[in-house]
Amino acid sequence: MRKKQFLIIGLGRFGTSVCKELYKHGHDVVAVDEDEEKVEDADGFTNRAIIADTTHEKTLRSLEPDSYDAVIVAIGDHIQESILTTLLLKELGVQKVWVKARNEQHHRVLEKIGADRIIHPELDMGIRIAHSLDSDKVIDYVEISVDHSIVELIATKKIAGKTLAKLNVRKRYKCNILGIKSGKSLTITPMPDDVLNIGDIIIVLGENRDLKKLEADLL
Repeated sequence: MRKKQFLIIGLGRFGTSVCKELYKHGHDVVAVDEDEEKVEDADGFTNRAIIADTTHEKTLRSLEPDSYDAVIVAIGDHIQESILTTLLLKELGVQKVWVKARNEQHHRVLEKIGADRIIHPELDMGIRIAHSLDSDKVIDYVEISVDHSIVELIATKKIAGKTLAKLNVRKRYKCNILGIKSGKSLTITPMPDDVLNIGDIIIVLGENRDLKKLEADLL
């Protein structure tokens, strides 16, 4: 895997979490925050941490943000700073700017000024938890568009011992099985003759209404 370079602006809980995960995966991570204490604390999970105010164009330009694979704006509590930083990044020609939004109003402004991806950590997690609570067969849920999702479904005795070919999920439900978790093992792009066991986790991609029908009929 190619080592990538990321610039994280904002070292709150979300920004710090992103830094730690990217650094753990071996990528080069540069973090920026106005708070000296937060910058000092970031020394253990970044390649470099800088004290700076990214709402000033000269300061932001000096960071050479267009040299990174992506810039993540994680300034969640200060909407004005988040918007101004995002605007400057796009004006400086940064191709991939991901931004944490605090609320829908913040989201709409970010959308208008060209943020490439807008993230709502609390909302996204809330949706995933709600889907897990809605059905005891849903282990996890990731929304990939308004109408499509990836879900992890637990195999019950209703389908135990059957092959994927027998279930024919793609033809009957227009859904695709991406993988099967069995204990600690994970099979990616499983074969038609693979047999499901009780407790296996099926990773399925499809339209939301088709996924619901699949869950109701087979599980």
